[in-house]
Amino acid sequence: MTFRNFDRTATADAVLAGIDLAGRLALVTGASSGLGAESARALAAHGAEVVMTGRDVAKTEAAAAAIRSATGNPRISVLELHLEVPASVRAFAKEFLSRHRKLDLLVANAGVMACPLARTAEGWELQLATNHIGHFLLGGLLAPALLAAAPARVVAVSSAGHTFSPVVFDDLHFERRPYDKWSAYGQSKTANILFAVELDRRLAARGVRAFAIHPGMIATELGRHLTPEDLAMLGARAKQREASGQTSFKTVPQGAATQLFAATAPELEGKGGLYLEDSQISGTTPCPGGIGCAPYALDPEAARRLWEVSEAAVGERFAL
Repeated sequence: MTFRNFDRTATADAVLAGIDLAGRLALVTGASSGLGAESARALAAHGAEVVMTGRDVAKTEAAAAAIRSATGNPRISVLELHLEVPASVRAFAKEFLSRHRKLDLLVANAGVMACPLARTAEGWELQLATNHIGHFLLGGLLAPALLAAAPARVVAVSSAGHTFSPVVFDDLHFERRPYDKWSAYGQSKTANILFAVELDRRLAARGVRAFAIHPGMIATELGRHLTPEDLAMLGARAKQREASGQTSFKTVPQGAATQLFAATAPELEGKGGLYLEDSQISGTTPCPGGIGCAPYALDPEAARRLWEVSEAAVGERFAL
């Protein structure tokens, strides 16, 4: 195998160059715009059948129509999904499995960021509910289809924002501590990484591998709740990290590259439970030019504990 070298400038099409996805089925959550829509487009352009999910079906259908037109691939479908609502996740999974026996690629892309305090009907804090619990339930319910397609991959879209907070098991939903939107976001993004670590541990021997990724800083609708002060804070943090001293945002095609690398790269065969950024393997020791991953986000004991807590939350035990 010829190993390819990518960096932060790689695009979705660059990491998929030469990869034929004909006959593969991909599911991309949060695909109505931004990184999800770009990932769906690039996967379709390389021959995959793609299921796109969104809260707003009309908006997601419009994105799907644009992808069909741009790629000439008619095998693009849309299903409604509200990750923060367990009943919606279960209904989605039932509908998906009625249509598809196998799932080759699951890209858990949907999310919310730094929103005001909100709670689901279960009392869950919204960011943890959407970013982690919904995807945890979805992954568990769709595991039979992933196993049927093995080798298959799951990609959990995390963020360097996981460094804002570990998972605070003693108060997951800010019931006793003051709500801080960035701590809540960080906790949910750490949970994304721990989910990938534990899912990979459970399914690797049967051919399903999982990865967590940091896409980079990209201006998308994910930032709809950000204030000017938030943007200044993020910009200052980025300047501190980069040797050039300049804040460097990625384009949407660059932002989607790492999740597509995780989903398809032949260089990752036989690997899993890893954290990726800039279309490279990173971790507690960062890849060249990367930020790296906090040790608590790759802790296998925390990953196991979060899995058990999440099963209890959704009232379902996954025998994986």
